[in-house]
Amino acid sequence: MTRATAVRAVLAVAVLLVSVYISLTMSPRLGLDLQGGTRIVLQARDTATVQADRETTDRTLEVLRQRIDSLGVSEPTLTRSGEDRIIVELPDVQDPRQAAEVIGRTAQLTFHAVEGPGTDQPEKKTPAPDSTTDPGPDKLTLPDEQGRALALGAPRLSGAGVEDATAGFDAQGGAGWSVSLEFRKDAGQDWKQLTGEAACHPAGDDRRRVAIVLDEKVISSPQVDPSVGCGAGLPSGATQITGSFSADEARDLALLIKGGALPVPVEIVEQRTVGPTLGAAAIDASAQAALIGAAATALFITVVYRLFGALAAVALGAYGVISYAALLALGVTLTLPGLAGFVLAIGMAVDANVLVFERAREECADRPKRPLRSALTTGFEKAWSAVADSNATTLIAAGLLFFLGSGPVKGFGVTLAIGVVASMFSALVIARALTEIAANSRFVSDYRNVNGIGRPGAVRTWLVRKDPKLFRKPVRWLVVSAALVVVAVAGIVVRGVDLGVEFTGGRLVEYSTSRPVDVETARDSIAAAGFGDAEVTTAGDGDLSVRTGKLDNDGEHALRTALAEEGGETTKVRDELIGPSLGDELRRNALIALGVAVAVQLAYLAARFRWTFAVASVVAMVHDVILVVGAFAWLGRPVDGIFLAALLTVIGYSVNDSVVVFDRVRELWGANRRTPLDTIARKAVLQTVPRTVNTGMGALFILAALAVLGGDSLADFALALLIGIVVGTWSSVFTAVPGALALERSAKAPPPAPGKGKGTPRGKPRAARRDPLDNGARV
Repeated sequence: MTRATAVRAVLAVAVLLVSVYISLTMSPRLGLDLQGGTRIVLQARDTATVQADRETTDRTLEVLRQRIDSLGVSEPTLTRSGEDRIIVELPDVQDPRQAAEVIGRTAQLTFHAVEGPGTDQPEKKTPAPDSTTDPGPDKLTLPDEQGRALALGAPRLSGAGVEDATAGFDAQGGAGWSVSLEFRKDAGQDWKQLTGEAACHPAGDDRRRVAIVLDEKVISSPQVDPSVGCGAGLPSGATQITGSFSADEARDLALLIKGGALPVPVEIVEQRTVGPTLGAAAIDASAQAALIGAAATALFITVVYRLFGALAAVALGAYGVISYAALLALGVTLTLPGLAGFVLAIGMAVDANVLVFERAREECADRPKRPLRSALTTGFEKAWSAVADSNATTLIAAGLLFFLGSGPVKGFGVTLAIGVVASMFSALVIARALTEIAANSRFVSDYRNVNGIGRPGAVRTWLVRKDPKLFRKPVRWLVVSAALVVVAVAGIVVRGVDLGVEFTGGRLVEYSTSRPVDVETARDSIAAAGFGDAEVTTAGDGDLSVRTGKLDNDGEHALRTALAEEGGETTKVRDELIGPSLGDELRRNALIALGVAVAVQLAYLAARFRWTFAVASVVAMVHDVILVVGAFAWLGRPVDGIFLAALLTVIGYSVNDSVVVFDRVRELWGANRRTPLDTIARKAVLQTVPRTVNTGMGALFILAALAVLGGDSLADFALALLIGIVVGTWSSVFTAVPGALALERSAKAPPPAPGKGKGTPRGKPRAARRDPLDNGARV
């Protein structure tokens, strides 16, 4: 065993042990689409006096956080998105009506005199049945910051009188953090009167306190300083709330006080509710698809590459553990598209191994007596360029998904990127260490039928023997591709694209009923309830899907009640509400994402390859996108955010295949500069077809399992990728290569220099690399 192999083995064991430890000690963070709950996106709106910018949105968020905490929701999450949007996630909340009502309320910030200790149970004061004294409807009994009840007088001034509230640190006086208050002109007089009355009570008396209440919750109840005389009060500009505040506590208090004074109206632009059964079913289906697909992939590569294939299957299992541990360690929230991306990446993880093994097979075929270890090492070296470029294009697609996607689609980009990095480690470290250790065995090295790379594969042997003249007339392949594009465009024009509610706006609700209800009966019941424009279809195992235009939460409740009259107990499985402005924005962003994807891939390919190769690859990529969209148009399947994630993945996969082919074209052309390019292209295609087929089979096993087991939530995603992989495999050979040949006829650039793209300086011959088993001794 060489030192490099030993280092790889130790590194692989260390990473695996850490990954296993993380997997056993940490639990995944599930998104609402997997654990069930409600997700609400709020859009802050400008008013005549306040602009909805980052600062005012932050104030609104803190006010909303206090309100939502009062709902008793377990672990709610509120975050700002962009400059003026707030995302609210409420786990386990299936009826969002109460949450929406609380969120939409205008902030109520009030200042009260403290009349003394209150009762043990904080509640609004009400007069006793035989009482003749009315304590006042506006008087409250509320707990202070420490939980002790206080009896509060009527509100003396509101948050509208607050001019500003700022947190500051008194380093010289040693008072620590405090909050300074400034009031508007009239409110300043009211504040001075309120604090002057409180100052008439002795220090330490509850009545010397002033309570600041936000939405009937005491956020601060400071004592008036002993230096303030009775009736004097505190002037507006000299008011400070002091206490044992931390920096964050002081800033939060200032935000809450100022936020009550400057409320920013918010509008619900997106609302999604997922039932717990749907998320659990998606997790179970994905787990089954992952196990079945991974087992089929492992069996396939073991049959094709024998012992080395079995070792690659072991590395594939290690990849699953490492990528899962990375998701846990990074705290990634696992969404439904992200879960699908994790499962899909298992099938794509064998790509690097297949590239290496096919290269090693070529080395063994060219020099049959060459040591197995030497052929394997050369295979890793020569495959590196294609591995790096193909994974870089996939990472570009993952980055676009994260930066340009919305909501759960971002999770798909994160898991796909983690999967790419983990697959590189499993192939170039774990699989390499295992195969190098095996290659040192004399039994494995001598029996070429055992190791799996000592002899060329059956597909390669058949292709070399037949040697089909694929590109004698490359234009005919371009005609076939153009004909397919025409068919796809005809579907888009004739049938139209069924844009999902995510892109059109409106509401889509899926219900499960205890008694079977056919579509016509459900449609009649809903129409009788006043929803005549609703579209009713079947979904899942006998569920009903209802799509409408504008529908508020009360309307959805009435619709569900109408269905319950026919179907008995009616449970909401899934609920998506998208405002019209957000639908337009998402549709526009989807087109921008596709345009940016094309431009970025073109720029990368132009930098790594000849411009003719880059343009041909991008043309093939656009060809694939049109065919996938056209297929969905003919099939009448919806186009939504998850479809967009699949489409961007298809872009990465399509470029990945083209990169492998053109990498080989570049290598062969540089070594044989006088050979006609169509001959070079034919040889490159015949040499890379086994890799393309074997890699595609791994992904197809996973996707087929997802399509069958994933249900409605994952079936369309899997179907889009299945179509994309098939057309991507076709286009990388019969669209990209003929396109490059056609462009090269008018190009004036010379053939690539020998070794270009492999790290060798242009124009200099590659130095002969010594066999790793050769110690250099000569006689």
